[in-house]
Amino acid sequence: MANNSYSGVKNSTANHDGDFGCSLKDLRSLMELRGAEAISKIGESYGDVQGLCTRLKTSPVDGLSGQPADIDKRKEVFGQNLIPPKKPKTFLQLVWEALQDVTLIILEVAAIVSLGLSFYRPPDAEREHCGSAAGGVEDDGEAEAGWIEGAAILLSVVCVVLVTAFNDWSKEKQFRGLQSRIEQEQKFAVVRGGQVIQIPVAEIVVGDVAQIKYGDLLPSDGILIQGNDLKIDESSLTGESDHVKKTLDRDPMLLSGTHVMEGSGKMLVTAVGENSQTGIIFALLGASEDDDDDEEEKEAKKKEKKEKKEKKTADGAAMEMQPLNSDEVDIDEKRKSNLKEKKEKSVLQGKLTKLAVQIGKAGLVMSAITVIILVVLFVVDTFWVQGLPWHKDCTPIYVQFFVKFFIIGVTVLVVAVPEGLPLAVTISLAYSVKKMMKDNNLVRHLDACETMGNATAICSDKTGTLTMNRMTVVQAYVADKHYRNVPEPQLIPAAIMDILVLGISVNSAYTTNIMSPEKEGGLPRQVGNKTECALLGFANDLKRDYQAIRNEIPEEKLYKVYTFNSCRKSMSTVLKNADGSFRMFSKGASEILLKKCSKLLTASGETKVFRPRDREDMVKKVIEPMASEGLRTICLAYRDFPVSEGEPDWDQENDILTSLTCVCVVGIEDPVRPEVPDAIKKCQRAGITVRMVTGDNINTARAIATKCGILQPGDEFLCMEGKEFNRRIRNEKGEIEQERIDKIWPKLRVLARSSPTDKHTLVKGIIDSTVLEQRQVVAVTGDGTNDGPALKKADVGFAMGIAGTDVAKEASDIILTDDNFSSIVKAVMWGRNVYDSISKFLQFQLTVNVVAVIVAFTGACITQDSPLKAVQMLWVNLIMDTFASLALATEPPTESLLLRKPYGRNKPLISRTMMKNILGHGVYQLIIIFTLLFVGEQIFDIDSGRYAPLHSPPSEHYTIIFNTFVLLQLFNEINARKIHGERNVFDGIFNNLIFCSIVFGTFIIQIVIVQWGGKPFSCVGLSIDQWLWCTFLGFSSLLWGQVRRPTHTHSELQVRHLQLSNTAPSVRDTLLLTVSPLPSLPQQIRVVNAFRSSLSPYEGLEKPESRSSIHNFMTHPEFRIEDSEPSIPLIDDTDAEDDAPTKRNSASPRNATPTPPSPSLSPTPSPNQNNNAVESGNNHLYVEGNKAAGTPSAPGSPLHSQETSL
Repeated sequence: MANNSYSGVKNSTANHDGDFGCSLKDLRSLMELRGAEAISKIGESYGDVQGLCTRLKTSPVDGLSGQPADIDKRKEVFGQNLIPPKKPKTFLQLVWEALQDVTLIILEVAAIVSLGLSFYRPPDAEREHCGSAAGGVEDDGEAEAGWIEGAAILLSVVCVVLVTAFNDWSKEKQFRGLQSRIEQEQKFAVVRGGQVIQIPVAEIVVGDVAQIKYGDLLPSDGILIQGNDLKIDESSLTGESDHVKKTLDRDPMLLSGTHVMEGSGKMLVTAVGENSQTGIIFALLGASEDDDDDEEEKEAKKKEKKEKKEKKTADGAAMEMQPLNSDEVDIDEKRKSNLKEKKEKSVLQGKLTKLAVQIGKAGLVMSAITVIILVVLFVVDTFWVQGLPWHKDCTPIYVQFFVKFFIIGVTVLVVAVPEGLPLAVTISLAYSVKKMMKDNNLVRHLDACETMGNATAICSDKTGTLTMNRMTVVQAYVADKHYRNVPEPQLIPAAIMDILVLGISVNSAYTTNIMSPEKEGGLPRQVGNKTECALLGFANDLKRDYQAIRNEIPEEKLYKVYTFNSCRKSMSTVLKNADGSFRMFSKGASEILLKKCSKLLTASGETKVFRPRDREDMVKKVIEPMASEGLRTICLAYRDFPVSEGEPDWDQENDILTSLTCVCVVGIEDPVRPEVPDAIKKCQRAGITVRMVTGDNINTARAIATKCGILQPGDEFLCMEGKEFNRRIRNEKGEIEQERIDKIWPKLRVLARSSPTDKHTLVKGIIDSTVLEQRQVVAVTGDGTNDGPALKKADVGFAMGIAGTDVAKEASDIILTDDNFSSIVKAVMWGRNVYDSISKFLQFQLTVNVVAVIVAFTGACITQDSPLKAVQMLWVNLIMDTFASLALATEPPTESLLLRKPYGRNKPLISRTMMKNILGHGVYQLIIIFTLLFVGEQIFDIDSGRYAPLHSPPSEHYTIIFNTFVLLQLFNEINARKIHGERNVFDGIFNNLIFCSIVFGTFIIQIVIVQWGGKPFSCVGLSIDQWLWCTFLGFSSLLWGQVRRPTHTHSELQVRHLQLSNTAPSVRDTLLLTVSPLPSLPQQIRVVNAFRSSLSPYEGLEKPESRSSIHNFMTHPEFRIEDSEPSIPLIDDTDAEDDAPTKRNSASPRNATPTPPSPSLSPTPSPNQNNNAVESGNNHLYVEGNKAAGTPSAPGSPLHSQETSL
């Protein structure tokens, strides 16, 4: 390879790595330059970008050959596109962290002191001077076994630490698995061997030619080869929020980690992995997002400041773009990595932290009182009652007693502190996240899973989420004629056909294609933007080959491209003709583009003047009928720039995009996903409001919302456009006011023609609102780059796995791998399941806590010794913390979870039913344990274990107490499976094998401990009879649970009511009468009304045809609210309406519904799924009474919405 392929090359490059024309160092130094400096460097060293391609042995058109040997060599020379992750903590580090637990440290110290003292033997002669408690029946063997208790405590501490460390280790492993899965799923389009292929980001090498487009997160550094209207957001590297325009002659440098906000193009990859700008920053930061490496960060900052001083050159542009010279770099990196921490604490975390602190304090107080009482009793008994003096030789024995008391106190604390809570949350979330993968939810932030269970509102996109995102042209208006089906090719004049197909072929992203079906007889595969796919499919239907035209006019030959963005709502491509004239093709939202058309192509192929009046006719006769059937309307147009006028100024966009000639208007169908209406019904039943926020035309949006079930005929809910929404929420100064938003959002169901800013404003407005008692928990779906702010602001952000851009995925909490709304419902179910699992665990744990603490405390105060020994308590702690959390946190979810309303942020973690269960079972267990403690020796005819001296052997009496206590907990664990007062606690128990195996396993270990645990566990083997009694007493807690449960629990009635509320009212009210024994008069009247209302043709549901067209329920308008009126009473006067129910009932039935705008210019869809800009025509909001439907206005009427209470 010649070093100097260009004559203008000044620097000879002698020793190049691996025969490439430039070294890694050269490329790294090149990528640190910006703007004019970079262009002159490329010119000096390589001639131009083409020269650099030659040096790197690649082709700007065909890319790399893709030979494995070549790829491997490039990886070897220039590195892989991987930034090595931070090293995971080793198991030993995790063990060390687990040992930092304060209560465990206290226990360890006490155990070591106990162990040391147990080896001290005072002379027997003096022993009797030390008080009756010290003297003993113990023989030498028992005395020598005194060390066992201390050793056993240490051993159990080791067990607890190992279990905790193992859990943390598996959690870390799972999280890394999740991260790598997210990374593997990330693919990027590169050109290899002349073919565009998708490869994993890690496989990209230096020399690759990558295709970049709107919404991409750049995976490596590169230099622009060809670009169309390319704008990049470099704020993640420079902190500059303005988008940077990238062109070949001004600034061709593209950096990894930056976002493509507009346009498309191709870039030559010049630096990957650790050598890219992001990689260099990670290296400076020591690749650590936490504060472990403060030193490295300080050094990095010093280095940056030093560089900053050195680089203060006159070239301001270069300075501004310097990536490593910004003090914001590490802050920004941290900000990105700690997105999760930045978000508000999740609902459950907040409640659990509060609860754990409260319980911990109570436990501390109880343990302190226990120790004080034990010490006081001992001192009073020994020195006061027995009247003994303090003997010097007795000091170690007294100390031994104090240590024993201290250990009892610490044990009470250990049992009281619910350290199992965080563990239960972690296990439950990790288990749910793993299972949610199968339900197409890829969870990026663990807490999002649980927050989703409390969601009260979902703001969903339309395209691809509620609809199938498989678009096809089904209607067309071309050559003065509206075709209800795709016209036959011979019906369209040849002149129009040529312009139409040429415009469709070149004026779309060349990455968009229609591929042959994967299976024979299947549908063709749509690759790229789905709206463009529909148009390319239309060209195919017209028996024309768009690919042949693209081959003739490759992307490099396009003179100028105005790519689609959410403000333009259109895309235009300029071609230069052979004679020097230009022709521009445009496509976009029909009502926006038609405003810019001044001519129309007629059937003869001639153009005629297109006046505003003609436009209104077209809107009424073509666009509205299409939109009302849920079709997206796209206008295709063109404009010629003759040679005589010279070349126009392409930057003056407003002058360019006028005087267009309309060729055709097409109606594109995007069918509703079949499972969506059912999923939305489930959400509404679960108390979750679904709102559609779309960039589409209001008529299209309303039609789709009706098909989905977001809007029901007769609802009092609002549909409005972004423009109207903005007008209502802003005051005279143009500032957004929360009170104004509060008047709108409770009734808003569809926001059409909305921009990303509107979406963000709506989400923020709902979250910040204080209208309702509960703070709303909002989930948002988004796929576009511009949805980022709304996804970040929401409590839970869902990004689309298929249609979503990298930017949206980056900002989200959960990625929907199938882009399907019904997967969100699954996420809600899992979220609620997490919450319920934690509640089950809490109910179980608090019962154990209450009983164990009271038994230890009371026993210690009365008998000067805890009936439950330290080691036994630690075993109970292990059962109830680790094992129970594993058993109860892995319960699979059931559909019944969706039959209740969300808990809300302010609802206490322990519900009334749970409190009753905890207290009920606690009291029952205490009665049994105290009965056994004080009269157990008489019942079983055995020796009493009370008042045993120090180091005395274990007794049968206390073993029975310990055994019964554990078995009570074991059977109560089954009770804890139901927290809403359900009767059947065994329901679905065999669906959870983990639960069954843990309960069975614990029982087996308990038998081993009791029969063979001996001195370490203070146990002695029990007979079969005693075992049967213990088991029976344990089992009795199940019977007690049944006795305690009410005949009709509140939750069962609630579920029943929710199930009934979805049946026809006539049936519902009759059934409600059967539930209540003495129906009151109003109820009877309601039933009569319901039967009357059932004469309505809707019978609780809309007519089948009303699904397909919104015109069916707007035939007889009752009153209109014209746009010319200064105020719109529909919302602004809601307060007045509430004060005057009579006025509401007389003037407008409760079923008044906002229906489509008038036949004036009503907005339409856009050629990109990310259609979200406010560019709408006059928005007329009508409220129509349903006289035609014959619906009475009684609140019991079938069309009276459940949500009107808002």
